[in-house]
Amino acid sequence: MFDFAAAAPHPALQQSPEFASALAYTGRAPLKLSDGTLALQRGPLLMLPRYQAPARVLPDILVNQRRPVLLNPDFRDPDIEKIGAVPLIGPATTAELSLTGDLRAQLHQKWRNRLKHAEMQNLRVTRQNMPIDPAHWLLSADAAQQRTRRYRSWPAPLNCAFAKANPGQAKLFTAFAGKTPLAGLLLLRHGSVATYQIAHTTARGRHHSAQNLLLWCAMTWAARKDMQRLDLGLISTEDAPGLARFKLGTGAKPRKLGGTWIWWPPLGKTLRPLAAWDAKLMRDDWTG
Repeated sequence: MFDFAAAAPHPALQQSPEFASALAYTGRAPLKLSDGTLALQRGPLLMLPRYQAPARVLPDILVNQRRPVLLNPDFRDPDIEKIGAVPLIGPATTAELSLTGDLRAQLHQKWRNRLKHAEMQNLRVTRQNMPIDPAHWLLSADAAQQRTRRYRSWPAPLNCAFAKANPGQAKLFTAFAGKTPLAGLLLLRHGSVATYQIAHTTARGRHHSAQNLLLWCAMTWAARKDMQRLDLGLISTEDAPGLARFKLGTGAKPRKLGGTWIWWPPLGKTLRPLAAWDAKLMRDDWTG
């Protein structure tokens, strides 16, 4: 069984002090619960993204809450239905890369070949603090991609707020052919972990394998800075198999998160029978 306490030194981005500082800078500071867990207040809901507290302590740390709580545990918690939480969405999968050991040796062969190809293209790679500019080309490209592919991620102002509230912790890597940018990558540092936040590549950049080179530069830089893990974000072999292969090709390991649950503290364990029944269906997602 997962040891929640062991994970505390390496929380996900959504539970980091740096994320809390970014939200506070935007005027939407999170609620800090008694155990340090960050909770986001969104309309009538309280949201606990990627939290690491075991379900058995939730009634204590949320004792004063009277609104529905959306729970998104960072790991599977077999006891979560016992408090009456009802599952809504099965567990997503994230890719995590250890930054210890020989990073080049753990690359998959095809990924290593693409990296070698990129290294022969005479590309220039720069690293700088992310400019605090919502209209920056990388943020604009990311916003356009979100609209085209119909998904939602951080808006440009929040990425800028992270850079503003955490000086030097948002790093922009850019690959150039001459003076033309071919690809960009935004890496957010939080404690001993770095998160692969945004990446965009032009058609010419894809031809030159520029994103492989950028991610490699980001990985090795993070390792030199003694970071322990690189969070590469969610992957789906069904919806985006190419992106999943790209991330896992670094040697990253897939890990299933804890699913999404809804819980209303005033009801206590009233919904426990329904929660236990629905949780059986979610377990298939963890084992399948």
